[in-house]
Amino acid sequence: KVLIDVPYSELAEELAQSQPKIQVLQDTLQQVLDRREEERQSRQLLQLYLEALKTEECILSKVAESEIVPKKEMDEVDTGASHAGTSAKTALSDQILAALKEKPAPELCLDSQDLELVLKEDTQALASALRCDKQKAEALQQACDQELSKRLQQVQTLHSLRSTSKGKKTLP
Repeated sequence: KVLIDVPYSELAEELAQSQPKIQVLQDTLQQVLDRREEERQSRQLLQLYLEALKTEECILSKVAESEIVPKKEMDEVDTGASHAGTSAKTALSDQILAALKEKPAPELCLDSQDLELVLKEDTQALASALRCDKQKAEALQQACDQELSKRLQQVQTLHSLRSTSKGKKTLP
């Protein structure tokens, strides 16, 4: 970098070479630096691509698990049964409610389908089921919404990267 920044006339004088030779040398050095920067950026992009693949695999495995292992999705609201003394009627499973109550960041522990269920839930019913105030339930729904948006953006980025990499494979 230092050799590139020095005026070629001064460098030519110092090295006892002709100015055109020094200019070629500086151009070559600049090309090497540019290539190294491109390689660094390519490595970073590849790392992001690999992270997106891991995230997508994780999401797909969670979806596959949820399809294979039947969840207890139905409660008294779904079946139409009612029990005296039940104050909160939600469409959320006991498993989701337990995660929402116990985890410090439950939106990170739930799969995308569960996040959608939490978002669709009435805020007052959610607050009642979790035995918390409405503001906390709203904040929880907002966190779930943000996490779901982030996951969607990651999937879209992955699809974009895939389409870009497929396009480059077909080039000569």
